[in-house]
Amino acid sequence: MSVILAIDTSTARATICLSRDGKLVDLMENEEQKDHAAWLQPAVAELMKNNDTRLSALTAVAVTIGPGSYTGLRVGLSAAKGYCYALKIPLIGLNTLEVMAHSVKESAIDWICPMIDARRMEVFTAIYDLELKEQLPPQAMILQGEYFESLLAEHPILFCGNGSEKIKLLLKDGRQSFISVNKLALSLITLAENALKKQKFSDIAYTEPLYLKEFHSTT
Repeated sequence: MSVILAIDTSTARATICLSRDGKLVDLMENEEQKDHAAWLQPAVAELMKNNDTRLSALTAVAVTIGPGSYTGLRVGLSAAKGYCYALKIPLIGLNTLEVMAHSVKESAIDWICPMIDARRMEVFTAIYDLELKEQLPPQAMILQGEYFESLLAEHPILFCGNGSEKIKLLLKDGRQSFISVNKLALSLITLAENALKKQKFSDIAYTEPLYLKEFHSTT
């Protein structure tokens, strides 16, 4: 039996979930992004207690490594590494954009474009086909409507994520559609279980967040 703890603190809504043999057991969410760091560890303890499961029973820990919030990525990955190191179990790193794309693929007819708000007119984005093969690799992008209109001439695109509100303002009527991301836990579990079966593990010592752009702060 596989027992996986999956953690996502990369965006405004944090999600942790517990699965057994690829099936969701339970989940918890936090919508206060500034509280992710304080919320995560107690939430994991509560999740495990509520489901009568010890951390020692875990087969692996999965975590989104980015792109996303700088602080959120560090919070989630640090916790996941700590659990894996202490328990001597594998770490599974998941791309946030791929998880988002997977969560909406049943509603797509061709290409899927998840977008995470990166402030101003910039987003973290990628494009996937229905098999989740990259058509545009993950990157930080300053949005231009003309670029996506040229893609839409060839492929209907389903946009999702909080950054997609920005591109909506730039596009003319066409073959684009929009959807909310609201089944992230199930996709976390599915992709984590697939990685476990294929033994696609991340190095606990050397895995770093996928920031995609440099961090800038103001004094």
